[in-house]
Amino acid sequence: MARVISDACVSCGTCEGECPVGAISQGDSQYVIDADTCIDCGACESACPTGAISEA
Repeated sequence: MARVISDACVSCGTCEGECPVGAISQGDSQYVIDADTCIDCGACESACPTGAISEA
């Protein structure tokens, strides 16, 4: 199951650089995770300074 980014995202971009498979990109108002690419490693979740990333 892929991770998801909540509305708590402040678009800092920290998570994008932590993703080993490039599943995170800037969306219209915040970063988004491509569920088909995400390998559910959790690297982005531990890097997020606002705790906006969690398991779906």
